[in-house]
Amino acid sequence: MNRPKGAKRLPEMAGLDEGAPLFVQVAERLAAEIADGGLAEGERVPSTNELAAYYRINPATAAKGINVLAGEGLLEKHRGIGMFVAAGARRRLLEQRRRRFAERYVEPLVAEATRLGIGTEELAAMVRESSDVEGESSHEPASPAATRDRAEGGITV
Repeated sequence: MNRPKGAKRLPEMAGLDEGAPLFVQVAERLAAEIADGGLAEGERVPSTNELAAYYRINPATAAKGINVLAGEGLLEKHRGIGMFVAAGARRRLLEQRRRRFAERYVEPLVAEATRLGIGTEELAAMVRESSDVEGESSHEPASPAATRDRAEGGITV
């Protein structure tokens, strides 16, 4: 949906974007909460009315998002009580995300490394070095030697 320049986001879409169907975004956000451990197995998920009020969307849209996850076996209905995170849901979501991660990032990385003549051990070493450099920058300042090596091109990331 195109908005006129300078127009504000519609209030009923607060917290959601216009890029994907709203019910898909609701399902993705609930799935992310489950995968991250924010919603534990056996825990009640927000009701369609709670989600609708929070995101300022139609309750039918919220229900459609919940039903996507129920259809995938990630949520289960307890009659008269609500929807709950199914046993094994987090494990299944993490497995799906790992597969997707491998397809999106690892496989293209390995393919490019192969084209460049970089072997498995060298690639693994590059990943370890990259992790080490990231760890240095995020937790403590890099040592003068590490800073000098990077400046001189000694570490290629």
